Amino acid sequence: MRIRLIRRREIWAITREGWVIASAGLIILMLLIITSIHPFLAVNAPIKADILVVEGWLPDYAIKSAIAEFKKGEYRQLITTGLPLGKGYYLAEYKNYAELTAATCIALGFDKDKVIAVPAASVVKHRTAASAIALRDWLAASAVKVDSINLYSFGTHARRSWIIFKAVLNPDIKVGIIAAEPQDYNPQEWWKSSEGFRTVTGEIIAYIYARFVDWES
Repeated sequence: MRIRLIRRREIWAITREGWVIASAGLIILMLLIITSIHPFLAVNAPIKADILVVEGWLPDYAIKSAIAEFKKGEYRQLITTGLPLGKGYYLAEYKNYAELTAATCIALGFDKDKVIAVPAASVVKHRTAASAIALRDWLAASAVKVDSINLYSFGTHARRSWIIFKAVLNPDIKVGIIAAEPQDYNPQEWWKSSEGFRTVTGEIIAYIYARFVDWES
């Protein structure tokens, strides 16, 4: 009886030229992703709407740009959303981001009769969904007739907020999106700063989770 311990087998293998082409293709793909991911996440797709909804956690300079958007658009009402403050709650006059942002708008000269704060309950996760649900419930209970809104979000968070608000408000209310541009890093070269890198990579993970795993509260 003949026992064979090894055998000869013919296999296909990538050549040196093949590795060069594959590596070049991978580099090109990575460059395309790096240069296109920020505008994809920081999406701008406004629609004709009477209501501008501003996410209350935005920095002050973004709130100023939201007011500028309201003035140049044909809006009749600005609605602020947001959860309870995570820091300074016991010292602050305003206990949630919705009321804080509404007060900030008024302090910046905005007409107090045209701004409404719609706070959301405190949640550990799905915070954007909680704000969207609070807005939906408030609109359903109010006398305000709304067919469409533009959501004013911030930077790379915009895509995720848009997905969630559309899922909560559709089909009754159409949702457009506007992304305020961040000032603490260069959006065109986000990978060159630690703030930009942390923000974008974190939002990529959060977007994938919201888009393909779960966003609901």
